[in-house]
Amino acid sequence: MMERAVENILGRYPNAKRENLIPILQEIQEREGYLSEGAIVKVGQRLKLPASKIFGVATFYNQFRFEPLGKYHIQVCRGTACHVLGSASVLEEIEKQLNVKAGKTTKDGLFSIEVVACIGACGLAPVISVNGEFHAKVTTDSIKEILDEYRNKAEEGEGHE
Repeated sequence: MMERAVENILGRYPNAKRENLIPILQEIQEREGYLSEGAIVKVGQRLKLPASKIFGVATFYNQFRFEPLGKYHIQVCRGTACHVLGSASVLEEIEKQLNVKAGKTTKDGLFSIEVVACIGACGLAPVISVNGEFHAKVTTDSIKEILDEYRNKAEEGEGHE
C-alpha cells in the first residue's frame, strides 16, 4: 500500500529534481506518517540520488520521522516555562516508564514520544499532549497514572488509528 502511495506522490512530480526533494518527503510523511526505507529508496531512484543522500537530507530536518507513530503520540513541551518547571525530568520519566527514547515508538506500537519546542500552553506548564489531549502541570509522579489511562483506553479499543 505504501509503495502505491509513494508512486502516486512521485507521479505528481513528473520532472522531479533535487529541489523537489523536501516537498516530496513532506507529502510522503503526511500521507504515511513517516518515511520508510522503501520510500527513501524509491524517491532516490526517481531523483537519481543515492538513498544515503536523501536520508542525510531528511535527518537534517527534525520534522521527518523514520518509524510510524504510536497509537498514542506523546508530545513533551520543552519551551521555556515547561523547562523551568521541570519538563526535562518529566521527559526522563516518560522514557524510563516506556523504556524508549524520545523520537522512538514502543515495541508494541502503543506509544511514541516527541520533544517539541513549545506547545503554546505556558500557563499549564509543564505540559504534555497525547494525541492532542493536554495534560497540565505534569509531574514525574503523575506520569504513571497518565500512561495507565491510555493503556486502559487501548485495552478498551479506543484511540486514533
